[in-house]
Amino acid sequence: MDIRREDLVKKRRIRRILYIVFGLLAVASVTLAVSRLKPAPPSVDGATLWPGTVERGAMLLEVRGLGSLVPEDILVVPAPTDGRVVRRLLLPGSPVKADTVLMELTDPQLEQSTLDAEWQLKAAEAEYNSIKAQLDSTLLDQKAHAAQVQSDFIKAQINADRDTELAKRGLGSELNARESKAEAEALATSNEIEKQRLAVSAASAKAQLEEQQAKVEQLRALYDLKKSQLESLEHVRAGADGVLQELDVEVGQQVTAGTALAKVVQPEHLKAQLKIPETQAKDVLANQKAQIDTRNGIIPGHVMRVDPSVVEGSVTVDVKLDAPLPQGARPDLSVEGTIEIENLPDVVFMGRPAFGQPNSTVGVFKYDPDGKGATRVQVKLGRASVNAVEILSGLQPGDRVILSDMSQWDAFNRIRVE
Repeated sequence: MDIRREDLVKKRRIRRILYIVFGLLAVASVTLAVSRLKPAPPSVDGATLWPGTVERGAMLLEVRGLGSLVPEDILVVPAPTDGRVVRRLLLPGSPVKADTVLMELTDPQLEQSTLDAEWQLKAAEAEYNSIKAQLDSTLLDQKAHAAQVQSDFIKAQINADRDTELAKRGLGSELNARESKAEAEALATSNEIEKQRLAVSAASAKAQLEEQQAKVEQLRALYDLKKSQLESLEHVRAGADGVLQELDVEVGQQVTAGTALAKVVQPEHLKAQLKIPETQAKDVLANQKAQIDTRNGIIPGHVMRVDPSVVEGSVTVDVKLDAPLPQGARPDLSVEGTIEIENLPDVVFMGRPAFGQPNSTVGVFKYDPDGKGATRVQVKLGRASVNAVEILSGLQPGDRVILSDMSQWDAFNRIRVE
């Protein structure tokens, strides 16, 4: 008969419990050790990276913006009066001279008022000629009467002198001499009165003619104005040599006086109008040098105007071109402009990375000496240019860095470069 040994069973149970505890402790230790291991750095293909080298020396501070070529002067052709477009003779892009007719308009009311003004002028001119004839006739009658009075006065004066002389010699009576003298004096007075009357009549005739002439000139000016308005309406001209840029009306359209009908520009007189980000435009000043890339050549220029307002996050900067435009340049041509702000003579700088703003601190991957890895370092940036940025701290001349966008590796402070 077998006898059960309770001490062996107890020992076996204790041994099993110890094995389980030791196993659990071993698993926990391994898990803790693994959790404390640093993750392996990811591998990055070096051919996909954009490397750069930190340098020390002169850095040209520039800003860049996109824009277009626009005319320096735009001639707007307005409608001289109300009218309706009946014909368009040219299309935008056509070269024009100052007297080139662009379109024809019509206005029946203006035509009628021009005809009325012409007939009013003719009537006033006829009235002037009639008044002049009447005044000339009246004046001639007065001149004839004054001449007769003057003739009678001369005769009376001669008779008075004769009778006075005869009376002195005793050959005539004293009474006849007095009568002749009195008659001569009366005619002398009448002669003076007729002279004054003739002068007054001449002055009055002149005043009447001048009044009528003023009326004629007023109506002539009105007629000339209407005629000029009708001519400019029927034949809308360019007004300057250049190229027709816009034709803003359609045939049959009714327009009011002052409506912009067309725009004429001079294609050889263009300027570049750039849009500079507002964060960079604060350093742009008049007369700063600029380079304008027309995709068909680079033209030097200088800043001529900086718009004081900000529109949609950018500032408009006008650049005057200092060299002839290349072949094919025309208004609204897209261009890219670079403006030279300042030449920094001695600074530490590198190529501008794809991330980070001026005067900020960013993480930049710096290559290991062997080039097989890169470690993230904190770099304080200063002033930025188009292709370069100033380094205030964090890197030294000669350091090689990665300028590419590394945002996908933000979780790692180190990478392997293959």
